[in-house]
Amino acid sequence: MNLVTKNDLEKLLQTSNLLRLNIIEMLFKIGIEYKGHPGPALSIADIVACLYFKILNIDPKNPDWPDRDRLILSKGHACPAIYAALAMRGYFDKSYLYTFRHIGSILQGHPDMKRTPGIDMTAGSLGNGLGAGVGMALAGKLDKKKYKTYVILGDGEMQEGLVWEAIMSAGHYKLDNLTAIVDKNRWQSCDSIECTIGIDPLAEKIKSFNWEFIEIDGHDIKQISEALSRDPSGRPLAIIAKTIKGKGISFMEENNSWHQSSINKEQYDLAISELSKVKYL
Repeated sequence: MNLVTKNDLEKLLQTSNLLRLNIIEMLFKIGIEYKGHPGPALSIADIVACLYFKILNIDPKNPDWPDRDRLILSKGHACPAIYAALAMRGYFDKSYLYTFRHIGSILQGHPDMKRTPGIDMTAGSLGNGLGAGVGMALAGKLDKKKYKTYVILGDGEMQEGLVWEAIMSAGHYKLDNLTAIVDKNRWQSCDSIECTIGIDPLAEKIKSFNWEFIEIDGHDIKQISEALSRDPSGRPLAIIAKTIKGKGISFMEENNSWHQSSINKEQYDLAISELSKVKYL
């Protein structure tokens, strides 16, 4: 396991806050006529920070490096968090962030592996990412590669039958090079998870398919990093990350109207002001 030092912790806390700043700036600067998904993007910012700046073995200068770790954002509408991370890692210039969702942009409303450097799987309809991740992980095993595959899913996505077929397959093939991270923020597009189709007890269900699992605070950098660094156990790993939708912006937290929305000047100023006051260690 890769230990998280105090210096690592402070840098990752700063990085996750900068990701949030970039997400808000991106969604404001694209213009009021374009709607993004700030709530889902903000809930995974700490997870994304740990992945891109601590865990993933990747090379921004060689996005298609065969031995790179793979990351699939199955909840593709949360892509502003991934785009911000890719820009910060140097996959493309930050100016591209302000073309998000524009016609012809390399940054569309869902990740597109043919348009965007650093994207390993195109996402659109929910439920497909984990199956693709199983394929990548199984290919890695067959090719005797050391890369790992990570998949970020939404908890609403866990209602999809395709997800459970992928969970069954991964457990059967003992894919200990596969990690699924469930962003458990308890909301989906139109309502709460519980009011739509409840998914609990989620951990026990996943465990029954021969997975290892751990439940963590999805905003605790130390817990996230240590969970992602766990040594292989001969089984795939599911990390159930308890998060807050809209995390970091007071008027967006737990407010599902921010699942998909545009940001006006007053809201932008308030959000930037709050993020600018965040204190670190």
